[in-house]
Amino acid sequence: MHVLTWALLAAALPLAAGAAPRAESAQECAIAADMAIVARSLAQERVQQDKAGAIMTRIYDVSESARGKELMNDIVEAAYKDRGTGPRFAAELFNACMKSAGNMDTVLGSRL
Repeated sequence: MHVLTWALLAAALPLAAGAAPRAESAQECAIAADMAIVARSLAQERVQQDKAGAIMTRIYDVSESARGKELMNDIVEAAYKDRGTGPRFAAELFNACMKSAGNMDTVLGSRL
């Protein structure tokens, strides 16, 4: 993932208190879905969750994007709770994102 892509994602994902970051375009929903399939695949391989987060930080280059990292962490957390396949989890996240103007709380949950 290019740093420019994450810069655009970080700028476009405003955070609401108690909610996962919202995507503002189909491209951002697709990036989130890609993260979801990787995270769920790592979970299915029983990679420790903190190690999965470190791997994904390198893959998606979110170390300098607080919003990108927050979204990725929310996806990893949800992926480790999910019991389905990676493609199903990613499709569920993508569909929720596209159908609700970027809101992924139905899949990722909301923070208290």
